[in-house]
Amino acid sequence: MRIRYLSQATAELDDAILYYNYQLPGLGFQFCEEVDSAIEKIKFMPEAWTQVGRRTRRFLVKHFPYAILYVAEPGQILITAVAHLHRDPQYYMDRMI
Repeated sequence: MRIRYLSQATAELDDAILYYNYQLPGLGFQFCEEVDSAIEKIKFMPEAWTQVGRRTRRFLVKHFPYAILYVAEPGQILITAVAHLHRDPQYYMDRMI
C-alpha cells in the first residue's frame, strides 16, 4: 500500500523530529520510529482507528502527544496531519476530509 503525505504533514513531522532531537539527542529518532510503527499498523488495518471526519481517521502515536490523521483510499493512505495534541486543533481542521 502506498503512503502519501500532504506537505503540511511532512513539515509537522520534520519539525517534531527536530524539536525532540533538540530536547534530547536521539529522542527525535525515537519519535520517528513510533510514527513509522503507527503507519505500518495503519497500512495493515486502515479502517480500525477512530473516525474523526467524514473520511478522516486518527491514530494516536505511542509515548508522544501526537496523532496521525489520515484518509484510507483504495491502494493508498493519505497522511493529512501529524498533529500535536496539546495545540489548538484549528491549525489542522481544514485538512480533515
